[in-house]
Amino acid sequence: MPNTSRSPRLGYLVSAYPAISHTFILREIKRLRELGHTIVTASINRPDRALDRMDAYERQEAQNTYCLKTDGLVGALSALKFWATIAPGLLFRMLWSSLAMGPGARWWKGLAYGIEAAMVGRWMQRENVKHLHVHFGNAGATVGVLVKCLTGCHLSLTIHGPDEFDDVLGQHLAIKMQAADVVICISQFARGQLMRISHPDNWPKFKLCRLGVDPSQFHFALREGNAVASLLCVGRLTPAKCQVLLVQACATLRDAGVPFHLVIVGTGPDLERVQQAIAALNMQKSITLTGALNQDGVREQFAQADIFVLPSLAEGIPVVLMEAMSSGVPCVTTPVNGIPELIQHEKTGLLAMPGDVDSVAEQLRRLIADPALRRSLALAARDKVLADFDLERNVAQLGRLFDQFDAPGKGVS
Repeated sequence: MPNTSRSPRLGYLVSAYPAISHTFILREIKRLRELGHTIVTASINRPDRALDRMDAYERQEAQNTYCLKTDGLVGALSALKFWATIAPGLLFRMLWSSLAMGPGARWWKGLAYGIEAAMVGRWMQRENVKHLHVHFGNAGATVGVLVKCLTGCHLSLTIHGPDEFDDVLGQHLAIKMQAADVVICISQFARGQLMRISHPDNWPKFKLCRLGVDPSQFHFALREGNAVASLLCVGRLTPAKCQVLLVQACATLRDAGVPFHLVIVGTGPDLERVQQAIAALNMQKSITLTGALNQDGVREQFAQADIFVLPSLAEGIPVVLMEAMSSGVPCVTTPVNGIPELIQHEKTGLLAMPGDVDSVAEQLRRLIADPALRRSLALAARDKVLADFDLERNVAQLGRLFDQFDAPGKGVS
């Protein structure tokens, strides 16, 4: 248990909280509170589900989280009036700076970020919070930088990648690295990418602190295999996760006479294209789309799966891979971004070439045909998660970093 008298009162700002695709943030906050940290939460957008579709803890978090979009125009005008009264010069300078922070040349979007920053700053003042932590380096981090400009708060960011690295200039990522007091990197890959776009003077503030899972929340069981192999993919349906290619790889397996059934869990902008690929390849009998599931539903899918597959073209380090590994489900994925820090080929999983249909199909075929390989990978994968991706240990490390936030403007040594 940390020395809670030294632990700062933290404000967490997330683009959408709680969100089914960001349950790791929910777990992180919960564990930090258990370690003695006082954390209040703000979300720019409303939760991604109705309250009756959340579990009890999610409902509690949703009800206790300040939501900017719910506060709306009245909240925006109230915040602007507050800052115009007590610090008009700071408000003007922040709003002027915000004009340059819009994506591309869209100054009006930057101004909207500035108004949101005024709302977050007013919320922090009400909550007596002087330390703001933001997950991801996207629009939420833009708001965070502007909040610091307005309030002088201590600002820390967690950078995941790869989205932030796809548009370094448009996301003003170098400016965010300069403005932040501490930057938490979930992978060494992410840390290296930030070093690439930052002045060396900023490198010491980049701290490696991995995400993790609680292995006790997942039932580990070795897979004996079924006559028809049960394949599972869990994740948002997006071009980056490349479920369309997975459908194509499964068609290759079917044409080769390999018996299997694939379950794809998730929803997202690529849903229509995934459906079209299934129809075009006549894969309706071999693939089931479940839509998004809550954590209990995902754990049920892990219990039924023989093999987990995620053929991503870009990733951070997917927590869902850690969950599969904690459940004893051997994984096929790709060596992109931070994934090789979790999965080593033929040791803790199998890696296929990104974007290569035949490579994904071949690695799946290998696992389907080789029970001994499935067993050895599953055992080594569990050990890897326990060694490097244990939620309790990694959040404790994060908490120690937060404990060093003694005063606004002071970083971590």
